[in-house]
Amino acid sequence: MGIYEDIVERIGDCERVTRNETVLEQHSKGLAYHAPRKPDVVVFPNTAAEVSAVLAYANERNIPITPFGAGSSLEGHIIPVNGGITLNMTKMNNTLEIRPDDFLAVVEPGVTRMQLNEALKKYGLFFPVDPGADATIGGMAATNASGTNSVKYGVMRDQVLGLEVVLADGTIVHTGGMALKSSAGYDLTGLFVGSEGTLGVFTRLIVHLQGIPEATNVIKASFVCLRAAAQTAAEIMKAGVALGKIEIVDEQTIEAVNRYKQTNYLAAPTLFIELSGSATTVKEGTEIVRQLCEEGQCVAFQTEDDSIARAALWEARHHAAFAIQAAYPKKALLSTDVCVPISELAEAIQKTRQLVEEHGLTAAIFGHVGDGNYHTVLAFDPNDAEEVTRIETIHEHIVRYALARGGTCTGEHGIGIGKRRFLYEEHGDSVMLMKGIKQLFDPNGILNPGKIFI
Repeated sequence: MGIYEDIVERIGDCERVTRNETVLEQHSKGLAYHAPRKPDVVVFPNTAAEVSAVLAYANERNIPITPFGAGSSLEGHIIPVNGGITLNMTKMNNTLEIRPDDFLAVVEPGVTRMQLNEALKKYGLFFPVDPGADATIGGMAATNASGTNSVKYGVMRDQVLGLEVVLADGTIVHTGGMALKSSAGYDLTGLFVGSEGTLGVFTRLIVHLQGIPEATNVIKASFVCLRAAAQTAAEIMKAGVALGKIEIVDEQTIEAVNRYKQTNYLAAPTLFIELSGSATTVKEGTEIVRQLCEEGQCVAFQTEDDSIARAALWEARHHAAFAIQAAYPKKALLSTDVCVPISELAEAIQKTRQLVEEHGLTAAIFGHVGDGNYHTVLAFDPNDAEEVTRIETIHEHIVRYALARGGTCTGEHGIGIGKRRFLYEEHGDSVMLMKGIKQLFDPNGILNPGKIFI
């Protein structure tokens, strides 16, 4: 028998095992530029026991396993570069338990952040990590995702209290627990979070929740130059106001959004700021931010506390990448993801804009100014060798600039396929320790091969 027949026999349901060409194609690629590769078969498990059975089978036969969530990966994590079995975890999408008094929920990996937040509304709670896409909780944990809320709530690793994980040989293990902190032994939960499916497959997650703030206010402030915006952001962070989000977008990106959305936002370097907390704290914080912006050469200042109007104000930030994609619909996208010390962010963005213009390309550049993470979204023709070379040159310059200033090649997207070579430049000899951990957990190398390491 072949892989298909063997797996059908093990999970007892031919409808959740498929070799359909359309389904294989859907599981061959992520959202970015990496070359697609179809799996040999796609499996939709319902339980940890089924995941265990598939992994034990694959491990015995050295068949690659690639976990798959919402498909919103930007670094090719979900591409089965060596074929084999793709495990689509979206049928494991139950919220198993909500414990509002403990500020936690127990979920299966296929639950998306929007599904979870909808279930949490009646308790006055929410899950704070927002990477933009409606990604699955399992996928977000696999890449240690973060996004716009990280300045206040931290990254995915800060939210995952415990895991149920299926190892390469089918063994099911549990890490962490329901306590908000622990000093018991090695932090295996933290090790698995961000491992990109290379150490095990998540089948259950215990996640930390937050209370929905009493009041929220969004501020859009435009400045005479990028440096003034970044310096003002630093002053706002020092002021101790109740920051929920603080983002920076350059003027060329605002112009691209205006063309895409037919809007007329002022084309200037812009800060998007969200304050959240008690009504009094937010009101006082807004006035402090207003004063700091005025002192920082702000040329336009707008606030909104209505939920619909707040969403409209965030449009320019959230649609930046879409604006570039819409302008070049037949081209592939590369999104850089470097993170630098906060004091270096304005200069890094300026250097990146100059670099992009020197190469005659168009890019959206925007950043999480609260943690020094910024993205450059570049559109290019993957079939044009000269253009690919230019894109790779720009990417290398951006990463090496960040590394030279104590930064990292990826703040939230992960290594996947696209940043493997930079991992060695960033971490040097310690990559051998990482490889040793990989070998310990996955001696046959079946778990998401071709990712993280060269």
